[in-house]
Amino acid sequence: MTSPVATVSGRSAPAPSGTSGSVPRLRTPRRRHSADRPRRSVLLTALTSLVLLYSLVPLVWLAISATKTQEGLSRSAGLWFDGDFALWDNITETFTYDDAVFTRWLLNTLLYVGLGAGGATLLAVLGGYALAKFDFPGRRAVFAVVIGAVAVPGTALAVPTFLMFSEMGLTNTPWAVIVPSLISPFGLYLMWVFATEAIPTELMEAARIDGAGEVRTFFRVALPLLAPGIVTVLLFTMVATWNNYFLPLVMLKDPDWYPLTLGLNSWNQQAATAGGEPVFNLVVTGSLLTILPLIAAFLLLQRYWQSGLAAGSVKE
Repeated sequence: MTSPVATVSGRSAPAPSGTSGSVPRLRTPRRRHSADRPRRSVLLTALTSLVLLYSLVPLVWLAISATKTQEGLSRSAGLWFDGDFALWDNITETFTYDDAVFTRWLLNTLLYVGLGAGGATLLAVLGGYALAKFDFPGRRAVFAVVIGAVAVPGTALAVPTFLMFSEMGLTNTPWAVIVPSLISPFGLYLMWVFATEAIPTELMEAARIDGAGEVRTFFRVALPLLAPGIVTVLLFTMVATWNNYFLPLVMLKDPDWYPLTLGLNSWNQQAATAGGEPVFNLVVTGSLLTILPLIAAFLLLQRYWQSGLAAGSVKE
């Protein structure tokens, strides 16, 4: 009786001893044909190039203009350098001008972002996890309120918020900027949707069977799986708080509590006031310094933007 053989890559090999029956054929890798490759769209490439150009040209102009003096801004082309390279002098003068008030504005912005954006992210994570994984009366009503809050622009709530904070005596204080920043309906909705798909219910049930309480289940099981969503919400709230202009404009009168957005705008308006000194080179340099922390945050946190962290954790 002849031994069964298995055909592998066109060759015949004897079957291992002690086996019976036919040996299944090994799967050969499928060759990709030219028809299977994605087609390149000229229109899509052109549109993407236009969007990229639209996004990069202002940054290039800002970086080039920050190297010019006050006089060089008016005597040179916007997208080319001037004869005098004054970047380091502009940076030094930005941090020392008007008794180093720029440093105070920078620290204020970091305070607003740290407490406001950090608190908004924490509340969004806790609320989104609870809404996604727990069933309680009024859950659908909460969903409707969150969706409605997402549709309301923040500027529409600035005046009512000012009147309420004025009655409590909190205007012209850091709390007038921090407390409203703690509420992020979009962040809550985003974490709600993300937690629904990212955290398998079977993992939570397994943790509870092993004796873990709800707090331990959240920190040891759910929180690591929510890392991509947390980073996304954190970046959204951080950018929104960092670039917030209208709310501080309504709430604050003391320049010592200004964030960078209001502070740079006050420098920009000096040229329009009687006897004011134009410092457009400092405004441009300060704007460049303002966006650097946001760029650094995106570069440092982008590695957490991963998907499928729970893939394979539950056996179907």
